[in-house]
Amino acid sequence: MTTPELLPISLVAHQAFCPRRAWLEAAGESTDTQQVQVGVQAHTPADDPTGSRSRRYRAVGVVSHDLGVYGRCDTVELDDDAAMTVVEHKATPVRRRPDVTEPMRIQVALLAGALADMGYPVAGQAVYFTNHRVRVDITLSPGDVAAAREMVAATVRTLDAAQAPPPLENDRRCSRCSHISVCLPDERPLAPVTRRIVVADPDTQVLHLTTPGSRAYVERGRIEVSKSGEKLGSFPIERVQGLVVHGNVDLSSGLIREILWRSLSVVWCTSTGRVTGWARPAQGPNGGPRLLQHVASHNGRIDLARQFVTAKIANQATLLRRHGNAPEVVARLRELQRDALDAPSLTDLFGIEGEAAAGYFAQFLTMFRPKVVEAEQLTFSVRTRRPARDPINAALNLCYGLLTADTLRAVVACGLDPHAGFLHSSGRNKPALALDLVEEFRAAVADSVVVTAFNNGELRARDFTTVLGTTRISANGRKALIAGYERRVTGSFRHPIFGYEVTWRRAMEIQARLVLGVIDGTQPRYEGIKIR
Repeated sequence: MTTPELLPISLVAHQAFCPRRAWLEAAGESTDTQQVQVGVQAHTPADDPTGSRSRRYRAVGVVSHDLGVYGRCDTVELDDDAAMTVVEHKATPVRRRPDVTEPMRIQVALLAGALADMGYPVAGQAVYFTNHRVRVDITLSPGDVAAAREMVAATVRTLDAAQAPPPLENDRRCSRCSHISVCLPDERPLAPVTRRIVVADPDTQVLHLTTPGSRAYVERGRIEVSKSGEKLGSFPIERVQGLVVHGNVDLSSGLIREILWRSLSVVWCTSTGRVTGWARPAQGPNGGPRLLQHVASHNGRIDLARQFVTAKIANQATLLRRHGNAPEVVARLRELQRDALDAPSLTDLFGIEGEAAAGYFAQFLTMFRPKVVEAEQLTFSVRTRRPARDPINAALNLCYGLLTADTLRAVVACGLDPHAGFLHSSGRNKPALALDLVEEFRAAVADSVVVTAFNNGELRARDFTTVLGTTRISANGRKALIAGYERRVTGSFRHPIFGYEVTWRRAMEIQARLVLGVIDGTQPRYEGIKIR
């Protein structure tokens, strides 16, 4: 990470709170938490310069080449002698007390110092706590000014370091930090988390657009979907986590622009589930680690590849043990799971993965209820990708496409490049890293959804058509399978490593961030999710 010529004063305040928080901010990591939204709302009046009045100015830009910082004063008040008082607006949604903290003192000291360096007389400093409507005046000592200057130097050292600062350990600051969901301080040791501080999953959903010939557009803060003048649906855009477009569905340019402005992603799939492309914002976090990712992908990271395959085989064995009738195959899968951890090369790893897949899919039909197999005349002997030769393969293809869309979003959210992988080859021009992450979630998510959909009667043989050996799923069958998939990925489970409840979709981003940690040097190793 390259240190800019001048540092934002807000970044120095983050350094005073936590060096790792400053690193994450400089790397472009952002979150949409309740703390962030409260802070944004609290600053809305102060960010509007048109709200300035006589002797009170809003959103005043300041700069100091001597201190090496720039920033913006929320409010500057003038007294009768034209001396200025800097008033910083703060919200306290977590601490709930109007207490001036050390980062606040650092921030107002730098703002006042920059204002003075610009030639304006400064009479005082204060913090206005918006949710308490309490103003606290601050008197700065020479020690405060020296501490602020040293904090600028510390921020420079943080940004010039070769890797991110380590997370805090057992520190109360983590529980009130808005960036805890991307920092993951308690998850880094890959051990059970005894202190539940990970934020809840966002109250948003992935919107799947499946009706051929329909069009989606944005109007008055809602995503509207219509076809031939008939409205098919309307959704608040604030509740949308991402878009997945299936087949022949049009998106307006305004909707695409709005989605990207909100730092969300759009994934386009064929009607059979194959991912054909995606759109993401031009700006993303972790540009430095992304460069390291490409170097690591080029040089190879067999340790990561082993974990992807080990977790995949372990989950295949567990799913077959739970729902199938093949104890000998399950025992052999456990042996292959252990062998994968010691594979000396990718070639050996692919051989182990191939043997495991052959044994697993040879017994795949045993996980379906005998009455369902007989009534629906289901057959399955071998995994066929495209074209699918039977209803089960067609359903697997669609769910694997949905899973790829989710892992794509998880990888992009971390600022990593989906194309630079460690198990799959980037030379095939496919999203290799996203496909790497797919492996450990195939059985636990996608295969489980397909087995459940058939066993519960959500999918029937009539939902598929076969022409010239190619089997396709109908529109109704596709909607039923997508609904089943969404129930699965938004449902929670106990994380096998950390021990807390988490949704499968959130778990995908956690795993992507653990990969990021290995790449940037803050994570000792990677471990895949293995269900029990």
